[in-house]
Amino acid sequence: MSGILEGKNILITGVLMESSIAFHAAKVAQEQGANVILTAWPRPTLTERIAKKLPKPAKVIELDVTNQEHLDRLEGLVREELGGLDGVVHSIGFAPPGAFNFLEATFEDVSTAMHVSAYSLKSLTMACRPLFSDGASVVGLTFDAQFAWPKYDWMGPAKAALEATSRYLARDLGKEEIRCNLISAGPLGSMAAKSIPGFSDLADIWNTRSPLNWDMGDPEPAGKGIVALLSDFFPKTTGEIIHVDGGVHMMGA
Repeated sequence: MSGILEGKNILITGVLMESSIAFHAAKVAQEQGANVILTAWPRPTLTERIAKKLPKPAKVIELDVTNQEHLDRLEGLVREELGGLDGVVHSIGFAPPGAFNFLEATFEDVSTAMHVSAYSLKSLTMACRPLFSDGASVVGLTFDAQFAWPKYDWMGPAKAALEATSRYLARDLGKEEIRCNLISAGPLGSMAAKSIPGFSDLADIWNTRSPLNWDMGDPEPAGKGIVALLSDFFPKTTGEIIHVDGGVHMMGA
């Protein structure tokens, strides 16, 4: 029986650890028949080591999404390896430590968070655009930006910008049959989470408010959500945010 991504070529960013959502997206994508290529920054060797734990080999390309030279060379490197792309996973987010004090953060801290976490969805998609044929699916990762979360500070506005960026990409690329959607995942014990001061306060919300049992050590549900959006099972869904958060997003006070 063939998988839902059989024969599709998928580029996945953000594989840093085995606990990364991106790692599980890559794993499930391969299990579902995809040819996967990974990008990494700032330590490609770390990603190459983690990639060995995937079901099949996956080439790792060095890519700093804030470096235009890296973006310009991406098309050639991917074309050489896979020929073209059917999907892209944007699993990139970063804010300097100063951005986690909302009232004291400098614009330099905030602009870095916005560039890496939000604008890069546009720049990565545009770098990959020449590789898309017969449409493609772009999937990013957000953390529900409707609310002001404890300790999240300027990553909240950065995720709000990411969500808006996805909608505008969906608007402008729809005529090319390119779909742009986001997965809004609940908190997980990933590298990104560990970089947030006081993350445990945020995670505690899920212990008391999630209707479905939420396991912070299990990124696979979010990985499966990404793969579903990469597949042909959402052919007319774009500009959407799918919550994989145990249901916390719909719970009232």
